Parts: sequence; structure tokens; C-alpha cells
Amino acid sequence: MHRLSATLCSSVLFAALLPGIAFSESIPPVGTWKLNVTKSTFNGPPPRSQIVAVQAEGQGLRLTIENIDAEGNSANAVIVNFGDGRFHPVRGPLYDSQADKVVTDSTAWIIRTKAGKIVQTLISEISADGQTWTVTTAGVTPDGQQINNILVREKQ
Repeated sequence: MHRLSATLCSSVLFAALLPGIAFSESIPPVGTWKLNVTKSTFNGPPPRSQIVAVQAEGQGLRLTIENIDAEGNSANAVIVNFGDGRFHPVRGPLYDSQADKVVTDSTAWIIRTKAGKIVQTLISEISADGQTWTVTTAGVTPDGQQINNILVREKQ
């Protein structure tokens, strides 16, 4: 719990300092990415599969996610990352807004809130060869369960 509190506190500081910028690079790069379940870590049951299609949209990115959970149920989601450092609405049960910031050519930070409270922080990193996309997520679900996942996706 202490680690989560430190992560959320530093996220509050990050949110207060977000400048208004646009994505200078696509993080992740445009294309199709497949979750490598064996290289990923989850604090709950891992999904059976996940495919993320990334498309350029204006100054940001549209991520279309096709997920099959551990029980075989499929769920799809669409997330638009603007990269402008401002919070934008997102529909979903875990969070209702998201802010994104490019830190380097290969790293972005993401903060997600629910009802104005920070519930998730993410670090999105692309490998030097551009073939691996790793997303480290810390936070909590609406019922208070901790989220500490590392998703490793590979370019298709």
C-alpha cells in the first residue's frame, strides 16, 4: 500500500505540472500490437489474449483494444490519447478521464481519474528496436483492489 501511495502522490505532482503539449512522436508507434501473456505480469488472472490497433488521429492516437479475459469473455474498448497534458473524458468502469504526456521519444506517462480522483498511473515505453511496448500500471479498481500490472506487447 505504501508503494501505491507514493505512486499516487507523485502522480498528483505530475498532474499539477503537466504542460499543454502535443505528441511529437507516436507512443506507441502506429500499428498492431499483441500482448505477450507469458512476458507480462498481473496481480489477477491474465487475459487469454489482447490485440491493440494504434492509429494516428489528429494530434493524438486512437487505440482500439480487443481483449479476451481469463474466462473467455471478449471486451472491446477505444481510447484516444491526445498527448496534450490535459484530462479528456473516457467511458469505462475503471476510470472516466485520462491525461497523457510524452516524456522522451520512447516514453509516455498517463494518469487516469475516476470522479476527479487519481486511480491509475501508467508508464508506456517502447524498446530501442521499436518492436516491444511495455506498459506498467499501478492503481486501484473501483472496489479498492490493487492494480500492479506490467503488459508486454509485441509489434505484429
